[in-house]
Amino acid sequence: MLIRIGSRGSRLALTQAELAATRLRRSGVEIALVPITTAGDRDRTRPFGEIGARGVFVKELEEALLDGRVDIAVHSAKDMTSTDTEGLVVGAYLEREDPRDALCGADGLRPRMRVGTASIRRRAQLLALEPTLSIEPLRGNIDTRLRKRGERGLDAIVLAACGLDRLGLAGEIGLRFDPDVIVPEAGQGALALQVRAGEEKLVATTDHEETRRRVEAERACVAVIGGGCLAPVAAYHDGEQLTALVAAEDGSWVERRSGEDPGEVAAALTPYVTA
Repeated sequence: MLIRIGSRGSRLALTQAELAATRLRRSGVEIALVPITTAGDRDRTRPFGEIGARGVFVKELEEALLDGRVDIAVHSAKDMTSTDTEGLVVGAYLEREDPRDALCGADGLRPRMRVGTASIRRRAQLLALEPTLSIEPLRGNIDTRLRKRGERGLDAIVLAACGLDRLGLAGEIGLRFDPDVIVPEAGQGALALQVRAGEEKLVATTDHEETRRRVEAERACVAVIGGGCLAPVAAYHDGEQLTALVAAEDGSWVERRSGEDPGEVAAALTPYVTA
């Protein structure tokens, strides 16, 4: 049996797709990787908010699934929208790796540092920690952003620790921010294997139950809050409780709530989304 796996074409995305392929091959199936270019890959200069809503790295993969051109799409769970696209489901989550944000180029924040990131979630929380920081937009794949840090003379950049780990670039990390300090993106650190509804059996053997429990709680919370790439919203479940955050993009205010029920946590934060 041949299973076609759709993936973005970056080095990290293909590495992640191969992680999924390795697990699926254990059940005796043959795998073909199908690279697909997304809107977020084509436009590497404009901010995410100008390209479209959250999902700029997902839409084309979902279309390939719906059209029958691939059988499974592998996503970084943090790139997905907070609700499932009609006709598609996450059939499996691979076991979550490090969910934390990583500071590369320095071992801590200092006043007036120049820090690169395209994420408004990171921007808001970084400025809340150190208001004198200069946050500069920085896009591209991991290798490109690491290179641009030197070319532009930035003091540091912030990336997802899991991506650096998967590419063997953990040595670039000067500090891994504790989730209590910078709340990660919902789903960060987890890989989602998306399939057509009714075809969950294709990936069922790879599903990690605890990762699913935690990531689905994070996604549910963000869905109620109504955030995404266009709003500084974050959610992270540590295994015991869920913590979510909304903030002003300039870091002038940050609101956090924690609890066991995603709906209750989200309801406590929803009034601040339009504040």
